Amino acid sequence: MTPFMRDGQATDPSRRRLLRSGLLGTLLLAGSGTLASLGGCSRQPPAATGLQRLRAEDQAFFAALYPVVLGSSLAPESARRDRQLAEAITSLDRFIAHISPALQEQLTQLLDLLHSSATRGLLTGVWGGWSSASDEQLNAFLLRWRDSSLATLRMGYSQLMQLMVMAWYLVPDSWPAVGYPGPPYQDQLITSPNHY
Repeated sequence: MTPFMRDGQATDPSRRRLLRSGLLGTLLLAGSGTLASLGGCSRQPPAATGLQRLRAEDQAFFAALYPVVLGSSLAPESARRDRQLAEAITSLDRFIAHISPALQEQLTQLLDLLHSSATRGLLTGVWGGWSSASDEQLNAFLLRWRDSSLATLRMGYSQLMQLMVMAWYLVPDSWPAVGYPGPPYQDQLITSPNHY
C-alpha cells in the first residue's frame, strides 16, 4: 500500500483539490450564468446611443475599466482624457461589431455575468455598480481574475484585456506613445481607410 492509497482509492490531495475546485468553479459559473440570463430572459437591451453593439451598462463598465487598464497612457487633462475614453469605447464597439457572432455571444454572456448584481460581487469583489467602483477595487478585480486558479476567470480576463487593448491601439491618440506615425500615404488612398 502506497502512502497515496487508502482503501484502494487514490488520495492525492492536490489532485482532489484540483478536481473539487474545478467542479466548484464550473458549478458557480454555470449557476451564475443561468441567474444572469434570467434577468432578461427573452430580449437583449438595445445598443447604447451612437454604438452598434455595446449596451449602456457595457459602456459604463468599460468607461470605469479603461482608466485602470491604460493608466498613464491617457492624457492627464480631463477634457482630452474624456475624449480619449469616448474614442476607445467607440473603437471597442466597432471592433466587437466585426468579430464573429459566436464571439459576440460569448462576450455578451461575460458582460451579463459582470452586470448581474447576483454574480458581480462574488466573482469580482465589486459589490456596487461599476461606475462607483474605485480604481483599487477595479485593479483588485483584474488581478483576481488574472491570477485565479479557475481557467474560466483567467480566460475572461484575457478576453477583456485583449479586446480593450486592441481597440485602444485603433485610436489615433495612442499611436505617438508607441512610435507609430499613422498609415503611410493616407492622403493618397483611393478608398477611405476602414481602420481595421
